Amino acid sequence: MAKTTPLSGFPEFLPSQRAAELAVIDSVRETFELHGFASIETRSVESLEDLMRKGETSHEVYVLRRLHADPDDAGREPHNVLGLHFDLTVPLARYVVEHQGHLAFPLRRYQIQRCWRGERPQEGRYREFTQADIDIIGRDELHLDADIEVTIVMAEALSRLPLPPITLRVNNRKLIEGFYRGLGVDDPVPVIRAIDKLDKIGADAVRADLLDAGLTADQAGLCLDLAQINRDDASFVDDVRKLGIAHPLLDQGLDELARAVEAAAPANTERFAVVADLKIARGLDYYTGTVFEGFTAAHGSLSICAGGRYDSLARDSRSTYPGVGISLGITRLLAPLISRGVLDADRSVPSCVLVAVPDDATRAVSRDVARRLRSRGIPTEVASSAAKYGRQIRHADRRGIPYVWFPPGADSSGGHQVKDIRSGDQVDADPDAWQPPTADLRPRIVTKERDT
Repeated sequence: MAKTTPLSGFPEFLPSQRAAELAVIDSVRETFELHGFASIETRSVESLEDLMRKGETSHEVYVLRRLHADPDDAGREPHNVLGLHFDLTVPLARYVVEHQGHLAFPLRRYQIQRCWRGERPQEGRYREFTQADIDIIGRDELHLDADIEVTIVMAEALSRLPLPPITLRVNNRKLIEGFYRGLGVDDPVPVIRAIDKLDKIGADAVRADLLDAGLTADQAGLCLDLAQINRDDASFVDDVRKLGIAHPLLDQGLDELARAVEAAAPANTERFAVVADLKIARGLDYYTGTVFEGFTAAHGSLSICAGGRYDSLARDSRSTYPGVGISLGITRLLAPLISRGVLDADRSVPSCVLVAVPDDATRAVSRDVARRLRSRGIPTEVASSAAKYGRQIRHADRRGIPYVWFPPGADSSGGHQVKDIRSGDQVDADPDAWQPPTADLRPRIVTKERDT
């Protein structure tokens, strides 16, 4: 076969790297399920009309068609054209309306799936990627506690990952909109969009955008003062009050954000923190309350998760379905760390034990040992050849398998033994009773300190 050329924007991982990705997905999924979120999976395609309906419409949607499609298909109406979904929120909105008669509300859902987006490939931005979403969806109403709960759940999910330090920044659209209206700004949307670009273009450029939007110099200055407030506790409320702006919507937003930050505080660790960051706005117009963005210093200003409250995720002829949720970019988070050698797994195979083969005459004995270990949930494989034990041990070591099992040979009256090839310890063992430490049962994430 001729040498192949990699396709940019479609990351592929080596076995140990894929093991690290799966370990992250398993950890995130376990956290979601511990909080009672149910898994769903939606189809990969939606109508182009639906894909272009919510939020930003600038995404380059991959359109689906047959290779030998009718040329007239190019002029079909958007509702007759299929495209690959670019996120999991649009499919969720369709799913809720389509299946509402069979769903119990509030719906607590998580979804871990591939998405496709025709962006210009670069580090952290891919054409094919995996997302992990959690959402709580109500029918006609959704209690504020849902905002607090998804904050707690994602905080716990991220805090459990042995990754470079992560910060989940939280704000509230009511807070910032109320502040801007208290300033006398009639249309807060241009201000929200300008402030949302603060990290990317800097304060001077944002100030210029605010002035272009019709704000006075004093108004622009106060907007930037608000955006500079960043606290890991509810003391941000006093900081906002000191700016001297009053509005009922501002009061409501301050209360909601304070409750969310305080509720998530127990998840804070040295490697993870929830902070109130009042420059976080989220550009999508349909967010109406709490908004989230997660960052890791290893990725600079690139967010690894985002989301918020939307009071009208979907609607049908009878009901409106408000919701709140967060999307974690699994590929966006992991691929840059993997490519830089910061993240890997401690072995390239799931096997915890390699059962050695003393000689060809006793291969059936080795297979029986493997069967007995697997029956108790211990991932096990049998050596491919009856080579000298030293070669079989080296084979296990190269693949990261921590234990080698030695069954009795054809001419041996001895018993079974197992060797931890990391420490060199070798002990007698019973295939029906021996149990490795829990940490050794599955590949574990390994992180290395590198310049990022």
